[in-house]
Amino acid sequence: MAKVTNANAAAPSAANPVVDADVDTRPASLGKRVIAELFGTFVLVGGVIGTALFSSPNTGWLGVSLAVGLAVLGAAYAVGHISGGHFNPAVTLGAAASGRFAWRDVPAYLLAQILGGLLATTILYVIAMGKPGFLAEAQAGGFASNGFDEHSPGGFGLVSVIVAELVLTAMFLYVILGVTDRRAPTGFAPLAIGLTLTLMHLVAIPVSNASFNPARSIATAVYGGTDALVQLWVFIVVPIVGGLIAGFTYKYLFENRRA
Repeated sequence: MAKVTNANAAAPSAANPVVDADVDTRPASLGKRVIAELFGTFVLVGGVIGTALFSSPNTGWLGVSLAVGLAVLGAAYAVGHISGGHFNPAVTLGAAASGRFAWRDVPAYLLAQILGGLLATTILYVIAMGKPGFLAEAQAGGFASNGFDEHSPGGFGLVSVIVAELVLTAMFLYVILGVTDRRAPTGFAPLAIGLTLTLMHLVAIPVSNASFNPARSIATAVYGGTDALVQLWVFIVVPIVGGLIAGFTYKYLFENRRA
């Protein structure tokens, strides 16, 4: 989620002094990038959903919001230079729509992100089995799945959820494309993106339980029961539409265009 282009890659300097002469600095192969996306999505989904399941009774929505920002920071700095750090199908599709990512690589990225999210929630499911009654309680609560109406944490209806998910996902993509623009200061993209995602969760957790990421929504709905699966379409379609809107319009709104 940190970098959708390598335009900001910093050259060795006093600020970036550690360079291993044995490391191949050419762009990673698709296989390496897919592994990085799987890992990054695993960290993101595991961090935010693990916090929601195990720590939120003590930390509340603020703790979950901070968790997702911290997860993005860690994963983006760890593997963002390999894959671009999308960790989210809406980001991948938005990046492709903006011309920053090759459409031919989109299917492999989406598959890796979905598998990374599912691996994370499967491990959380196994952990939840370790305390009598905890797993049943977590599943009764939807396993931190997204939802609307009675499945919204604040009881918000479908229209409210669609508006929140659409607008906030588009805003998120505008931020990502902006901080990874070649004109932007280098090195700060993961921090800006992580803080933005934290802010978005503070806004949207009461509304929809904060998706913005189809991989995250799929990963929890699988263990969240029938109701979560029935409502899942919203959290696949709407974030993708928001990402595509931002991707297709960014260059017209924010880039300098030659006459």
